[in-house]
Amino acid sequence: MEQFEARFKQVDVLPMVKHYMNELDMFKLFTKYVPAAAGSLADHAESLCILTANIICDNKPLYKVQEWLSKYSDGFSEKPVEASLFNDDRLARALSALFNSDRHSLMTDVSGKAIAVHKLMTDEIHNDSTTVTFIGKYDTPDPEAVKLKHGHNKDFRPDCKQIVFGLNITSDGHVPLSYKLFDGNTTDDVTHIPNWNGLRTLLEKEDFIYVADCKLCSQENLNHIAKNKGFFITIVPKGRKEVKQFLKHLRKNDVEWKDAFEVESSRKKGKMNIYKTFEPTQIKNEFRIIFVHSSSKQAEDEGRRRKKTDKAIARLEELSPKLNAYHLTTKKEIKAAVEDICKPIKGLIDVKVSTKRKQIKVKVSPGRPSLTKSVYKNKWEFTHSIQWELNKQALAEASKTDGIFPLITNTAIEASEVLKKYKDQPFLEKRMYTAKTILEVAPVFLKKEKRIEAMLFLYFVALMIVSLIERKIRMNMAKEQIVKLPILPQGMNAKKPTWNNIRYFFRNVHYSEIIRDGTCIQAMVKGLSALHEHINWLLEVPDSVYKNLQPGWWQFRET
Repeated sequence: MEQFEARFKQVDVLPMVKHYMNELDMFKLFTKYVPAAAGSLADHAESLCILTANIICDNKPLYKVQEWLSKYSDGFSEKPVEASLFNDDRLARALSALFNSDRHSLMTDVSGKAIAVHKLMTDEIHNDSTTVTFIGKYDTPDPEAVKLKHGHNKDFRPDCKQIVFGLNITSDGHVPLSYKLFDGNTTDDVTHIPNWNGLRTLLEKEDFIYVADCKLCSQENLNHIAKNKGFFITIVPKGRKEVKQFLKHLRKNDVEWKDAFEVESSRKKGKMNIYKTFEPTQIKNEFRIIFVHSSSKQAEDEGRRRKKTDKAIARLEELSPKLNAYHLTTKKEIKAAVEDICKPIKGLIDVKVSTKRKQIKVKVSPGRPSLTKSVYKNKWEFTHSIQWELNKQALAEASKTDGIFPLITNTAIEASEVLKKYKDQPFLEKRMYTAKTILEVAPVFLKKEKRIEAMLFLYFVALMIVSLIERKIRMNMAKEQIVKLPILPQGMNAKKPTWNNIRYFFRNVHYSEIIRDGTCIQAMVKGLSALHEHINWLLEVPDSVYKNLQPGWWQFRET
């Protein structure tokens, strides 16, 4: 009697991810830089490709990667057979081998391949850093690896050790091109010179525009870039002398703002954010300082100041009935309490402490009061009160500096273009968000620092591939004038599809096999709708990638 069996294997986005990894020659590059020992059952390159794909598709800890892979290789109901080679020990050994390899040259080759294949523009590079948090003590640091230390933790976990992760992305599609790791207690301001030098080597040029946050704005950093014929754009901290002088001047005088551009607010639909610029004629150290006025920032500053003044007034109202008792009996004590309340809004509220006095008789003789024997002395009794009012002139002067932030650059481009280039900086923060939420880079639970450092290289590669996918679909949507795609839950539309949206939409695509007496008599990919095919077309993924799956299709090495 013939035995029939139905077998189902997961497919989802793995073929798509493999296609993009193959475009970058990831298996060949891993083979070149991380060769396995002769006679190994599995190449390190295969293990590292599987780890990278796992990070992108469904990030699992090392000990669960084999279980994840078996859904593609062996099916949902089968025990791991083909995936059995890729247990956590083998994957960990591959990470150790990756650490000992020339990762800098490997990163250079991967980035060069991405630039060549996807025709990335590299005339503008954005830099930012974040912290990668680690759970555990890590009391025995590896002298060869980056050091895990306590520092300013951006995950709000000061109790945990960390590594500083610096990332560079293109303005063209916001694709990561390089990264650099620093010890956990490294401050951002000292990372820019080595990072810029690395970018210059990677891109083989100096004339790209380097955009970063205010930690770049040190004289040493700016002079280094300028002296080496590079360009920069960054924001100037408000504590700088030039900024203070301009804001002081602006409180008393008017300046002629120049219209830059306007964009729709990302937070409030239909509301436009208007930008204006002003560039003083004085140039210090040959670097241009451009002051920017943002209408949305102006509204935020006004609202923030209003909240502070309302809070101060509420605290003064609470303080008023508590005067003349306990620690608020003297004028000095009351003034100290008022100054503490008004400190956040210094000068915006005028508070007057008033004192009334009256003479009273106080018994000074011992014993019970007596009409004939008691002795009384006249004393002054002081009663304090407070009155306050808003300083309208100070409020008017403060409002004139609302919405202002300063940029510094050594480029010769128009002030509005400088601003536009700087406004791409939030996209880098979104890449950091992707790394921490979608790819789940932190917290990290690995024990050995060498393997941690190697794993962060794979996260960089994964983030690059995710960014290339998002860039491709958005570029082709714009080219084909497609406004939105119904790929969200319940068929809702996505105007700018993210990797998480695409991954969710492909979740039910699977490989179905009919087995008769141990032989596959029919196999096909199920769950692939016309919309899935349309998305693959927008991603420039060939139809054969999904429709011509063969046994062992999940492997990265050529079979």
